[in-house]
Formats: sequence, structure tokens, C-alpha cells
Amino acid sequence: MRRTAAALAVAVVITAAGTARATTRPVVVELFTSEGCSSCPPADAFLTTLAGRGDILPLAFHVTYWNSLGWRDPYSLDLATGRQAMYAARLGGGSYTPEMVVDGLMGMVGSDRDQAAAAISNAHGAATDGATIRVTRSGRDVRVSVGAAPGRGRVMLIGFDPRHTTRVGRGENSGRTLVESNIVRSLKTIGAYDGAPIELSAALDAGERAAVVIQGYDGRILGAARL
Repeated sequence: MRRTAAALAVAVVITAAGTARATTRPVVVELFTSEGCSSCPPADAFLTTLAGRGDILPLAFHVTYWNSLGWRDPYSLDLATGRQAMYAARLGGGSYTPEMVVDGLMGMVGSDRDQAAAAISNAHGAATDGATIRVTRSGRDVRVSVGAAPGRGRVMLIGFDPRHTTRVGRGENSGRTLVESNIVRSLKTIGAYDGAPIELSAALDAGERAAVVIQGYDGRILGAARL
């Protein structure tokens, strides 16, 4: 009985080495952050706690607009700044750090754990309706199989590093040692999704690990899975 209950509780089933299959999809939590921002370490620490949960896909996007203020974030990406600008246009409120966006639909201050927890809890209800995604990987090559589900959007392949520790030498966090998790190193669209089953393949540009997110054209997350 104990083994049966445990099996039913698993949200993401590992089917083989290098293969993952999403059933109830994880809630996607995006943190826009920077090593040059003194308000960001509490939000980074919060994301690290979320990284240990199988029901959440937390992703840290390091933006570039702090780089001219004393410390160049080694993980900053133009694509992170652009992605946050997209959310600013859609959700309002402008671009700031730390900002957390839950399931593409709700933005908040990234260090506000109570508000984030409430948003994540609300998003879990929609997560049961996500597209089933199967991801396999051989070296840098990733294959993605997506099942049928309502909605239309784009399929994105994301590469991320699970953990880095950085000693900051200048800027607002000078002298601090920062521990950061699930740092996005690459993101690209690998296909369009129209609700029908689809098979895709692409190379992972950068990042130690891979995740796949289907984002609707209205911003909401339609499916997500990680290896």
C-alpha cells in the first residue's frame, strides 16, 4: 500500500536514464534577477528552495541592465532582458529586479514569498490540463514529443545550470558570495504547437540540463517538462 501511494503521488515520472515524461505538469516560475542588484539575493535564495520541488520548474533569468553599475553578471543574457520586456508589455509594471512571473500570467516582487506561494498554489489547478511532454537527450541533441491538448503556442527548449556560487567583487553586492540555482543559459523556439501531437528535435545551445516549455500566444503556459 505504501509503494502504491507513493507511485500515485509522483508528478513527473522518470522513464529511463535521460528521459522524462510529464503527467501533471510543473508550474513554471521565472525569476528575473541580477548579481548587481542588492535586493535580489533573497529572491535567489527563494528560487533555490523551489528548485528542490518536482511540482515546480523554477528558472532564473539574469538580465543585462545592471551590468553597467559596477558588476557585470557573468550569467546575464540579452534574451533574459528581452523576455522580461515582453512580460512588462503584457502584464504592466515595467521591468525591475527581482521580479517573479508565475506560469506566464502573474508578476510580483520576487522576494515576496507569501504572494509567490499563493500564485503557485493557484497555478497548480491549471497545471493538470497541460500537454504531455516527453523529452529525451543524447549529448547535446534533444528530442521532444508533445501530446494533444487545447491551446496554441510555441515550443521552447531551455538550457540551464542547476547551481553556481559566485564571489562578487564590485557593485551593490561587493564582498558577498551568492548561491544561485537553475540559471538559464540558453532559450530558443524549436517549433509551433497547435494542439495536435508533434515531434521535434534540436540541439541544446548551452546549459548543463534541459527543459521544455510550451507558452501560449497569450503568455500562459500550456506544458512544461524537464529532464
